[in-house]
Amino acid sequence: MTSTAPKSFAKMAEIMHKPTHFSKLEAENLLRMFYKLTDLKLDRTKFRDVLHNYFNMTDDILMDRVFRAFDNDNDSYINVDEWMKGLSVFLKGTLDEKIKYCFSVYDLNSDGHISREEIFHILKNSLTKQPTEEDPDEGVKDLIDQTIRRMDYDHDGRLSLHDYTTAVEAEPVLLLQAFGICLPNDEVRDKFVKRLQTIDEAERKFRLA
Repeated sequence: MTSTAPKSFAKMAEIMHKPTHFSKLEAENLLRMFYKLTDLKLDRTKFRDVLHNYFNMTDDILMDRVFRAFDNDNDSYINVDEWMKGLSVFLKGTLDEKIKYCFSVYDLNSDGHISREEIFHILKNSLTKQPTEEDPDEGVKDLIDQTIRRMDYDHDGRLSLHDYTTAVEAEPVLLLQAFGICLPNDEVRDKFVKRLQTIDEAERKFRLA
């Protein structure tokens, strides 16, 4: 099979880094990584491998939602443009970009609101449940109710993007990822970005473990 990977990553990076937060060198190395993984588009399995092996993500629901947040054209694949722009927000996004990204991850049915049911679906398998609890799901629901009340500025029992944005801007560290970790922590992010900035020609071998 003939590879469709571009022959000049540098020329491609010159164009593709401009609408992102990446430098030309970072963009070039991300392009090399992408075309090491695939000739054309990344499927869900390979993308989940990237999230797990490079960013320590393990939650199946959240990894699926991150995939969907990257997949802007909803074709069930990640193309190179979606890869670059998605990782730009994922690794270097402004607070506003991260708010919109996280909201899209948590809005499971894409109706413009985050409901109690959606939050419960995300959190029910990730929160630690005490073995003495008669109904551990009730504890999860109580926590969700408390968080909804804290963030629901228009008091309609669900979170709009405006509600979520207002709450997160007031307490970004506490509330940005209140419903599940969908961004890399600072240590993992900085390690990955540093590699993009320092890797040389002989080391450009982004291989999954």
